[in-house]
Amino acid sequence: MAIPALTPVPRVQRPRRATPADAVRPTRAEVNLDHLRHNLRVLRRLSGGTRLWGVLKADGYGHGAPAVARTLERSGIDGLCVALLEEAVELRNAGIHAPVLVMGGNYGHGWGELLAHELTPVIYDREQLEALAKEVHLYGFAPIGVHLKVDTGMSRLGVRHDRLGPMLDRIRDLPEVRLTGMMTHFANADDDEMEATQHQCALFERAIDEVRAAGFHPEVIHAANSAALIRLPRARYDLARPGIALFGVSPRADLIADLRPVMRVRSEVVALREVLPGEGAGYGSSWKARRISRLATVPMGYADGLPRSLSNKGRMLVRGTTAPIVGNVSMDMTMIDVTDVPGASLRDEVVVLGPQQGPLGSDCITADEIANHADTISWEILTGISRRVPRFFREP
Repeated sequence: MAIPALTPVPRVQRPRRATPADAVRPTRAEVNLDHLRHNLRVLRRLSGGTRLWGVLKADGYGHGAPAVARTLERSGIDGLCVALLEEAVELRNAGIHAPVLVMGGNYGHGWGELLAHELTPVIYDREQLEALAKEVHLYGFAPIGVHLKVDTGMSRLGVRHDRLGPMLDRIRDLPEVRLTGMMTHFANADDDEMEATQHQCALFERAIDEVRAAGFHPEVIHAANSAALIRLPRARYDLARPGIALFGVSPRADLIADLRPVMRVRSEVVALREVLPGEGAGYGSSWKARRISRLATVPMGYADGLPRSLSNKGRMLVRGTTAPIVGNVSMDMTMIDVTDVPGASLRDEVVVLGPQQGPLGSDCITADEIANHADTISWEILTGISRRVPRFFREP
């Protein structure tokens, strides 16, 4: 069917990610698509048959959403979730046909784009409903299915329970909109105790009962993220929304043992020098040599997603063994101490994230390890690998 001319949408050109063809520096992120497929199989096995809609917001957690989406779609994933309309349009433009749920709710004047690309919006306020219904009516589209988000304790987005009745009344008044799904979002599913998440489930189930009593029959009900998918079978409902676990990071260290990290970030030694006792390294000379030391320069810095908080406490891998970060991480470069790495040479591979095997052994730096050093979470580490680091997609 020909798509009518829709309400114009101001388009913001997204900064283009560096591509492998553009790679001049040796710094790159390698994305192992076979590990992605493996992780999907693990989650399917643990899910008890629940349908899975993979969360690919923030460019697929920094891995490259179009390639990740194609791999998951070919592996039979049931659907995909993103945060932004722009992210969903990117998937459609990449040839993705799977259902795509846009969860962030920030549609601006982009209802026409949403309709034209056959996307499913998450709705939580009256203004959204009315703007969507107007666009459907104006251009003669068939009624569009929406998922209603209920706030059960995250206090971020979603209709609160005391406003649910009026929201349902407005949906009933708008024939252009069909309530096809309900969702909520857990705030504490990875905590030691599950009491808060159980309470959110109870509130959500009250809302589901109220929606059904009002005469609505949502086709899909969903709440579970990666942690709740594994820890709380009650929360699986009709489908679950795994995110971080798809990319090989367990939401809790003790939760899923056989996931495989999908991203590996590597670079090379581009300079070597000897420094004498008392000499410093980097901005502010925050590190000073206590012995004659051999320092290597690696062309990756905080503009590439290496947290500056790793200064003087993070590490990298060279020849299969540890080389500590020394001095302050700068925008484009970082120095590591290779004094205790026999044979370290120019152009040696340096691993920033992931495994390495070398003549001196084998080791692995995980996103969790980096996050612990940087006093953050692994989600931020993965999504923080910047667009100027090209992604190389690997098959077996």
